[in-house]
Amino acid sequence: QVQLVESGGGLVQTGGSLRLSCAASGRTFSSYVMGWFRQTPGKEREFVAAINWDGLNRGYAESVKGRFTLSRDNAKNTVYLQMNRLQPEDTAEYYCAAATTWYSTSSGTYHYWGQGTQVTVSS
Repeated sequence: QVQLVESGGGLVQTGGSLRLSCAASGRTFSSYVMGWFRQTPGKEREFVAAINWDGLNRGYAESVKGRFTLSRDNAKNTVYLQMNRLQPEDTAEYYCAAATTWYSTSSGTYHYWGQGTQVTVSS
């Protein structure tokens, strides 16, 4: 089992940047695929990005491709989501998630979730 804690959310203006962090604890952090999802009220949880346990498979939703960068530091038990050129439509609660599977974009695949961190992008 793994425990996840997100941080780094906040309020930024359009075009600004934020870096989200997800600190993981548990015995087998390096064996998990790590994903980021986001959700706004009244909408389904949306895939943002994911990185496989070996760091070789990573991908992004089309809506964030070219603006967001996902990285993983197994030695520090942490994954990062660098978000650049933020837009108002990026406003959401962002969740870190982990699963004992290969790379996946489906929220149902993930077994463990953090508490979420709010990202608000002002117009």
